[in-house]
Amino acid sequence: MSRSPGRVIGIAVGTLAILAVGVYGPAMLLGPLPAVSVRVDEAQAAAAEPAAVVLPDDGASAVALVGESGEAELVASLADDEPAPIGGAAKLVTALVTVDSLPLEEGTSGPDIRIGAADYSAYLTYQAEGSRALKVSPGENWNERDVLRALMLASSNNHADTLATWSFGSVENYVREANGWLEEQGFATLRVADATGLSGENVGTAAELARLAGLVLADPTLGPMFLAGEGPLAADDRRIPDVIAHLGGDGIRAMSRSYTDEAALSFVFTAEIEVGDETRRLVGAMTGVDDYETLDPAVLAAVESMQAASAPIEIIPAGASYGEVRAAWGERARLVASAARTDAAFGAAPDAATVAVEPFTTAAAGRQVGTVTVRLGERDVSSALELDAAIRDPGPVWRLTHPGELIGAFLDGSA
Repeated sequence: MSRSPGRVIGIAVGTLAILAVGVYGPAMLLGPLPAVSVRVDEAQAAAAEPAAVVLPDDGASAVALVGESGEAELVASLADDEPAPIGGAAKLVTALVTVDSLPLEEGTSGPDIRIGAADYSAYLTYQAEGSRALKVSPGENWNERDVLRALMLASSNNHADTLATWSFGSVENYVREANGWLEEQGFATLRVADATGLSGENVGTAAELARLAGLVLADPTLGPMFLAGEGPLAADDRRIPDVIAHLGGDGIRAMSRSYTDEAALSFVFTAEIEVGDETRRLVGAMTGVDDYETLDPAVLAAVESMQAASAPIEIIPAGASYGEVRAAWGERARLVASAARTDAAFGAAPDAATVAVEPFTTAAAGRQVGTVTVRLGERDVSSALELDAAIRDPGPVWRLTHPGELIGAFLDGSA
């Protein structure tokens, strides 16, 4: 028996409908959902105002925190864009380059350095000029450690020349080796022209002097000369006057203090401050200062303001909203910080927060879906972001009536 055309069409349409329901329905009901969209709040929770680090208007200055390995994290600097004469701070380079080339073995004072006629002549010359000099006599033997102490603590110019000549054959050779060492260490502005710092061509920025001070403190030979004293002197150790000491009663340990016509007052120092439950060491440098009436209060203000600026401030408040996620089917949830984050700002103003959210489609309220990060100086402060409401599956009706969104999500997942 033959079928009528109408019946054939009906069967075909019915078959297609059954196939459509059999394929389309499961595909829509079981297919992947599109990921939520993210909108970051333009107006964000404001962090507390940090205390400012106070530096002087006179000359150039910088302060930094020192890490365990001697790395210096610059906190603040002022009028420090161009290198300027650094005066006797150049002796810090002399000491570091020497111990890098001829290190002292732990517990030893190093080899003897015999004082010759040229060393004695240099002493007489510097003394006559009114420059710092520590007496030596021809034929004396000074061990390497004592010469370093005379160079660092007494700021003795004749000992600077003696050490450079003994270590490198001549002051000229020393200058070449020292500037090569500075380049290798990544110092962009710090350069020396002699071993003493008397030349105006010994130049650098205060920030790089602070970094240099951190390296000195971390050195196992040089650091103990400044940190908590040197301990009891051995019987054969020479007594070296601590000429550079300044503001010790205020907790300041001078590491270099000098005055030259080209550099004016140059002062490199270290001190300790309390940051939360730990003690941190800072280093500072000030160059081109006219007089002690300006220098002394400036140093004290810098250290006191560093202490004040170490007080933790709230950078990310708990529960603060940093944006919103929205599903294609209309559900929304706020992105809120799951925990408060505090940190010592040291005068740095927190940057605007950045938000990173992992792609997702549905999630329960309270689920952590990303992070909020605030740049604070050289550090990042972060907190997890969680949802303040659930993003739920939209259900079968929305799925069956929005094939475009579901097919797009499938294609995105297959890409």
